[in-house]
Amino acid sequence: MRQITKELIQKYDIRLTKSLGQNFLVDDNIIDKIVNMADIDKNDIVIEVGPGIGNMTRRLAAKAGRLIAVEIDKHLIPPLEEVLKEFPNSSLINKDILKTSLEEVIREEKEKAPETEHVKIVANLPYYITTPIIMKFLEENPGIDTMVFMIQKEVAERIVASPGGKDYGALSVAVQYYSKPERLFDVSPHCFVPKPEVDSTVIRMKVFKEPAVKLINKDMFFTTVKASFGQRRKTLLNALSNSNKFAKSKEEIRQILIDLGIDENARGETLTINQFAQISNRFAQPTQN
Repeated sequence: MRQITKELIQKYDIRLTKSLGQNFLVDDNIIDKIVNMADIDKNDIVIEVGPGIGNMTRRLAAKAGRLIAVEIDKHLIPPLEEVLKEFPNSSLINKDILKTSLEEVIREEKEKAPETEHVKIVANLPYYITTPIIMKFLEENPGIDTMVFMIQKEVAERIVASPGGKDYGALSVAVQYYSKPERLFDVSPHCFVPKPEVDSTVIRMKVFKEPAVKLINKDMFFTTVKASFGQRRKTLLNALSNSNKFAKSKEEIRQILIDLGIDENARGETLTINQFAQISNRFAQPTQN
């Protein structure tokens, strides 16, 4: 795969763009492992983000009912067209995934293959916009079942982190509100052309049909989470009262924490998603006169 990649780069005179985070995965074993972890069959619509020159795209298309490759770089469209010409079940979209309507794309693909039942996302994500892409999928979620991503190792550690650890933060809570993330395996920089400067990790996220907790106000929940982690060295009480995001005095916030059995001197990184939900639901309740 490494040699084929170099030949395609030379054939199409491709100039890799550092600003787009272009590092092509060329290790056949790793590609096979990623595809296998997505457990793809003909009942699936698969969206691949940033297919590059199609090293993984070909294998995804061979297994999926429908394959949609979304590539922002127009210079990579010709090699992708070459790769996908033998797969009539594939579509190639030259757009920025952050500006693309997932609902519209999936609806169009389901019209082409109404027998498909599931939607899966598989991608070697550009590391510089990993979080915005993941959160777009989770927040918009037009029926996504599973997502398998290769991302920067440090980001993967934050996504799967549990309460109490240094990696646990707002990103951990946000992802785990929408899904159950699982760390699968690490990938060496030597598996890419060109080699990235960081280690990579493959994660799988099983998307919940309903979020992990019931909320009165989702915006209030995420505001509470961000405020709790905004000043990590401060106690939970001080972090929440100093944020000025809640129409509550410090004493009112203290009483809410006492009522919920949450230590006011705890730090945000020790709270579970359920505890964040309890606090935010109390903040969202109308003030009693």
